[in-house]
Amino acid sequence: MKTKGCLLLFVFFAVACSKKEKKEVFNASAPKSGVSLYILGTAQDGGSPHIGCKKECCSILFKNPDHERKVVSLGVVDHENSKSFLFEATPDMPSQLKLLKELSEKDEETPDGIFLTHAHIGHYTGLMYLGREAMGAQAVSVYAMPKMKSFIENNGPWNQLVTLKNILVKEIENEKKVQLTPNLSVIPFTVPHRDEYSETVGYKIIGGNKSALFIPDIDKWSKWEKSIIEEVRKVDFAFLDATFYDGKEINNRDISEIPHPFVIESTTLFEKLPDTEKAKIHFIHFNHTNPLLNENSDEFKRVVKQGFNITQFNKKIDL
Repeated sequence: MKTKGCLLLFVFFAVACSKKEKKEVFNASAPKSGVSLYILGTAQDGGSPHIGCKKECCSILFKNPDHERKVVSLGVVDHENSKSFLFEATPDMPSQLKLLKELSEKDEETPDGIFLTHAHIGHYTGLMYLGREAMGAQAVSVYAMPKMKSFIENNGPWNQLVTLKNILVKEIENEKKVQLTPNLSVIPFTVPHRDEYSETVGYKIIGGNKSALFIPDIDKWSKWEKSIIEEVRKVDFAFLDATFYDGKEINNRDISEIPHPFVIESTTLFEKLPDTEKAKIHFIHFNHTNPLLNENSDEFKRVVKQGFNITQFNKKIDL
């Protein structure tokens, strides 16, 4: 009887392992087609853990880093035309580019283009890795608005990237579509933010079948000349600034210096939307203090229960 029981247990585990193995092989060999958007990072510019942070949210991570805590970035791949694009050049760009290369299944280590939103440290400083001291890249296309382009071309060390032709800065215009492939286009649009060195833009990313809004940084929604509710209605997915959950996180800072829309303000603004519209919203760009970084937090569960999404690293969305 005991032998029979062991045999049954062995068969059970053999079948379970066989199913697991088949599932993994299937995922690894699944054909990729069309346009895919990949989440390469979700954290605010300073990352998580955050420099100088003594709070519990960082103390554990300094000792045991979470390798999924990367600064906000998107990767977009047109598999049919074998083209890949990076949105934001973050301090985590080396690992993000490697992941994008693997996801695109291309031989090149660099993408076909990098789109910048503005000149704050989490959104452009990754360009340094393309320079002489690191990759020594050749003519990587960097898409930037006029002030952002001028900032790069006229300030060191960034202008050395231009001089050495590590990058080619391509100027884009507000509300003017950039056709990247037959299946993929991008429309930049300006948003209100702290524009010390450049303008700030969001992007509408348009695939063959669906579109996505990407606004990682903006001041309060009321400061924008457009209605965020109307803009969400025009797309299938909306990745929106969720830097702070509420004001309690930043009680040691002057809020006027960092006037992002709080998550609790955004959820209140969107609360009367139909469930189908709420489901389009994916919060992103989380400060290290933001409880939405912790899927076990009450705040995380509350936002999900309300019908919204909290962007997760390495998630794939088909466009």
